[in-house]
Amino acid sequence: MRFLRAISCVAIIAVMALPTGASRAQDRELRAPAAFANIPDDAARSRALFAEAAKVIMNPRCMNCHPAADRPLQGNDQHPHFPPAPRGENGVGIAGNTCSACHMEQNTPLIAGPVAPFASIPGHPRWGLAPIEMAWEGKSMGEICRQLKDSSRNGGRDLALLHEHLAHDDLVAWGWRPGPGRDPAPGSQERLGELIKAWIDTGAQCP
Repeated sequence: MRFLRAISCVAIIAVMALPTGASRAQDRELRAPAAFANIPDDAARSRALFAEAAKVIMNPRCMNCHPAADRPLQGNDQHPHFPPAPRGENGVGIAGNTCSACHMEQNTPLIAGPVAPFASIPGHPRWGLAPIEMAWEGKSMGEICRQLKDSSRNGGRDLALLHEHLAHDDLVAWGWRPGPGRDPAPGSQERLGELIKAWIDTGAQCP
């Protein structure tokens, strides 16, 4: 039944034209912490480490689920989700229009013809939006960094739990396995975890 609902969603979207503008080219490299060892000042090295990690944090694969408004974003160009998908009280939509109506527990590749605006529907058992207090859209790298350190705006995490989330959470891991038609986040989750750990160990300084 959920598969049939997903196909219905595709049928709605397939009548739309493709999003305008070419997809942004993604930087595939994510340097290891050792690449910053030649920065002698700990605070400066910490800021550089976060800037490298921000290649993932500010990538569309992450940013699209941390919107400032009450709807998700889509695509490398971060356009508003279509069909309209309201946030709802818990970030998983509203009655009759939930995230799980189209997004199943795993990515769903599609054969929908050349008019379809995507090649797959992303999926995960916990698919939904980050809480509004964790919104990143429209913020600078420094603002996001300070937000990530603020337990009132990062899901109640201290720095150790923040590292655990970014380094090991399986929903974060989706960013590197986003399904056909989407560019994965740069590097790997393991490398992101290394950068975040090194950032914390050098004082968790923000750009």
